Amino acid sequence: MQRKILLAVDDSVQSKDAVKYAVAVSSMVKDLHYVLFHIQPMISQYLKDEAQESGQARAELDKVFKKNDASARKILEQYKDHMLGLGIDEDRIEIVTRPRKLGLAKDIIDFGHEGRYDAIVVGRRRKSRLEKAFMGSVSSNLLEHSQYIPVWMVDGEVTSDKILVAVDGSENSIRAVEHISFMLMGNTNVKVTLLHVMSKASEFYDECLDEEPSAELDDLVTSCDKKRIDQFYALAVKNLKDAGISENQIEIQTLENRRRPGRAIIEVADKGNFGTVVIGRRGVNKAFFTGSVSHYVISKVSSCVLWIVS
Repeated sequence: MQRKILLAVDDSVQSKDAVKYAVAVSSMVKDLHYVLFHIQPMISQYLKDEAQESGQARAELDKVFKKNDASARKILEQYKDHMLGLGIDEDRIEIVTRPRKLGLAKDIIDFGHEGRYDAIVVGRRRKSRLEKAFMGSVSSNLLEHSQYIPVWMVDGEVTSDKILVAVDGSENSIRAVEHISFMLMGNTNVKVTLLHVMSKASEFYDECLDEEPSAELDDLVTSCDKKRIDQFYALAVKNLKDAGISENQIEIQTLENRRRPGRAIIEVADKGNFGTVVIGRRGVNKAFFTGSVSHYVISKVSSCVLWIVS
């Protein structure tokens, strides 16, 4: 079964890293097809309006369109040539460019929905605090607004093919497992680690409070969490096995109660040299945009690829 990913690129180092990862991941994902996609600069609405009335303005507008299109296609052809040189068949690569309409992230998501892509791949460009306050970044905007298509966010050059899936028993965790099951279907070599950090009653207390939860509450939270995650593990393993991934390719790790589950996930990813970390966009608390754990992982992870699944 064909898998199709949308590679949103420009001429940045971050896009080069994203393309390298997309090529490397073809060794894990069978029948992977690529669309290299570039959004051109936005054209002034004033110039568009003038072109309706003036032949000279119309001619100038046409020049701008042609220049932007030629520049975009040059970037895309360079990436395509690079991918061909790395062994990707030409019939698996398509190049597409469009003028910007609503904004980079929104235009990428809209195109992704139109093409029913299995994932959007983008390089992570870290911005200063001031830049984030005013306009954010394309990668963070994609995470915020891509409600249905998983986003693969590439942070730096990635060489490890180890995959870590952070799970908490939530619906988004189930969808994360379903996503990797589909993408990795039939792969008899890939190794997948399912990681769960046990819940703790103190997670329900404001951090500024000195009061500690009772032992009874702690025991209750731990018991409920263990029951939920055991049920989840059974479902997750079944999903993976149904996709042709054998049980000896799956590792399960459960960590004891931690005050900061997100930090524990980052530590495991770093120490285990995982190249790809998969996480649901929201956790069991159904927090808006991202749950606190996924938000922490997204903001702190580096030198790997995050697959964020809604």
